[in-house]
Amino acid sequence: MPTTQSFSLLQARRLALVAQGLSGAGPRASVSGAHLQRLFERLGVVQIDSVNALVRSHYLPLFSRLGSYPQALLDQIAWGHKRQRKLFEYWGHEASLLPLQLYPLLRWRMERARQGQGIYQQLARFGREQQPTIERVLGAVTRQGALGAGSLSTRAERAGPWWDWSAEKHALEWLFAAGLVTVAGRRGFERLYDLPERVLPATLLQQPLLDEAQAQRGLLLQAAKALGVATEKDLRDYYRLSPADSQARVAELVEAGQLQVCSVQGWAQPAYCLNDVRLPRKVACSALLSPFDSLVWQRERTERLFDFHYRLEIYTPAHKRVYGYYVLPFLHNERIVARVDLRAERANECLAIYALHEEEYGLDDVGMQALADSLWRMAAWLGLSRVQLNCPRASAARLRLALAHSAFSGELA
Repeated sequence: MPTTQSFSLLQARRLALVAQGLSGAGPRASVSGAHLQRLFERLGVVQIDSVNALVRSHYLPLFSRLGSYPQALLDQIAWGHKRQRKLFEYWGHEASLLPLQLYPLLRWRMERARQGQGIYQQLARFGREQQPTIERVLGAVTRQGALGAGSLSTRAERAGPWWDWSAEKHALEWLFAAGLVTVAGRRGFERLYDLPERVLPATLLQQPLLDEAQAQRGLLLQAAKALGVATEKDLRDYYRLSPADSQARVAELVEAGQLQVCSVQGWAQPAYCLNDVRLPRKVACSALLSPFDSLVWQRERTERLFDFHYRLEIYTPAHKRVYGYYVLPFLHNERIVARVDLRAERANECLAIYALHEEEYGLDDVGMQALADSLWRMAAWLGLSRVQLNCPRASAARLRLALAHSAFSGELA
């Protein structure tokens, strides 16, 4: 396969950082809903996760890129009034928030879900076997509007562990996957479902259904825009396309001249980028990243780009954890230089630092100060008045000094 461009690993890293909105512009003095909307349009998808050790994960990528912003702004464009809404929830990269303009590109996935394709086997089986329950639940939503699974459940016994869903919850999840209901809002973290026509703009829902190939090409082009430079597998993973679909569509995009084939130093597989790619000379950016941030969610790509081996240890027994429970990578000047185990202890108004692990090449004094500044900014954004350093590692002494000398410092414990 002939290539048109060749990138060094550093150039590929810079392309990825800029494409991901981590361009080094620094925190904004004031962030508006329009800033959030533009960032979502750049990223194309932000993953939702229920873990709340620090803050719900979908709030973090925006903080990493824009600095402090009112979380209510995201709630407004994601779950606000129909006229304010700029995002919708669906299965993008796992459960996700996506910009409205991508809704037509995902309707093929909804159509497949109705046929029991591309969804969990248990849910597909429920869809085949429990249509009366599904019709009953859809009727309740139609009559009553935005409903959560809890208000519909008819089960008498107590729910068990994760995924022990009631029949009504299964029905709502099937309807959601099939596009017959959408998320109107959230009560706490519980989804509230309603009919799409009561939540989303009519002009969006009235658009003609795209054929699968056209929609998939659109998703892959959005992935290429958000990744900067990527292998076919990287592109595929961004919106969780199947290998067969992705490989066929990438070949079509190359043939049409919408993607160009390139190579990256050290990558065994061919890479792809958009035609108008511009190489940045330098990216000076410091950011704490969510474990579910789109820069690092594809772990094998993270290793190729940053030589950074990263695994989430939330579900690992405590005595087997290497780095900690909720560990955020710290990006500084084009490298991931450390990982920090953090917790928001809201009852104590405290951002607790349980561990700091420097990478092999370590944090110089400038990097350590940047980390300290980032931690103070995060504490302030979360409404926490104190930072508490609980880490017994040698690096903690340097971090404590940097925290004390930060221009953003507050109460340090």
